[in-house]
Amino acid sequence: MTRTISFNRPDGKSVQGYLAEPADAAGAPAVVVIQEWWGLNDQIRGVADRMAAAGYRALVPDLYRGKSTVEAEEAHHLMSGLNFGDAASQDIRGAVQHLKAGSAKVGVTGFCMGGALTVLSMTMVPEADAGVVWYGCPPLEYVDATKIKAPLMAHWATQDGAFAIATVDQLDDKLRAAGVAYTGHRYLAQHAFANETAVGPHRLPITQYDPAWAQIAWDRTFSFFGRHLR
Repeated sequence: MTRTISFNRPDGKSVQGYLAEPADAAGAPAVVVIQEWWGLNDQIRGVADRMAAAGYRALVPDLYRGKSTVEAEEAHHLMSGLNFGDAASQDIRGAVQHLKAGSAKVGVTGFCMGGALTVLSMTMVPEADAGVVWYGCPPLEYVDATKIKAPLMAHWATQDGAFAIATVDQLDDKLRAAGVAYTGHRYLAQHAFANETAVGPHRLPITQYDPAWAQIAWDRTFSFFGRHLR
């Protein structure tokens, strides 16, 4: 079952989101899914649907408040206008708290911009039980790794033109120094390798869908969430 819902942030403001639930949703584990810079579009709804098909309640908070785009310039504008700290500590935390009302354990996962927000959320959302990052990290000075108490997995692309693997090396060091239960996987792939729409002449030059690597990353993700959320 899928539907648009409203939920409250910790500060009391209301946010809309896309909720996909499995056939047997009662007591099922849950995951907050965080959009790429394009917004809450059909592709990210499909990710939530995939989580629901695997038995998870999946909620995508609408971080852009109804806006989405297929144009990179507008996506950059929308992302630049987003307060990442507010999105993590309010929108995403509110989504986790909303899901906690019906699920004992809730994870967080996100892609590209959403991957960076996943890292931030793990430092700002103490209710989160596990996190999976897909090719995205915030500026490292904003990452207080000592606040990450839940297990974390990440999928990185070694040929990523948006998030340099050298920065990932530094993030890895920071997470390990803080004692985070962290596993980072690296793939000989480009940015957005798990986004099935990153194909053909309309894709960005730095993005390329890779179905083989995407399947391996998804298998690892479901195994990880299965261990920590079920």
